[in-house]
Amino acid sequence: MISLDQARKIIAVTREKGRAMALKPLSVCVLDAGGHVLAFEREDGASPGRYEIAHAKAYGAVMLGMPGSAQLVRAEAQAFFMAAVNGAFGGKVVPVPGGVLVMQDGAVIGAVGVTGDTSDNDAAAGVAGIEAAGFTALA
Repeated sequence: MISLDQARKIIAVTREKGRAMALKPLSVCVLDAGGHVLAFEREDGASPGRYEIAHAKAYGAVMLGMPGSAQLVRAEAQAFFMAAVNGAFGGKVVPVPGGVLVMQDGAVIGAVGVTGDTSDNDAAAGVAGIEAAGFTALA
């Protein structure tokens, strides 16, 4: 289980990593294992639509049990499958890097969605936040 304090730490360190990497303003969403929002922040200067993207990156990761990078590979290889998944989830999946699984003792306990810069940079910042909170990240 991810506590509220841990979710806040994930967000804070993700944002710090983004600044250290000189990334564009980030938006970060932390979900529990059931896909429910624990915490979200959108940095000053980030566009208002970033909540939906951050949430969708995390939601796809936790609901499918695979990080955004794996979803992208799957979408490229099996576009019909990912389209069907997105339809089943009401269009709430963005299958690109930046949806990072939060793992503990080999189990998925949540996911983090990061958006604002390139998808790979988003994922790298999210990994830093997850690891700082004492969890294992699967990007």
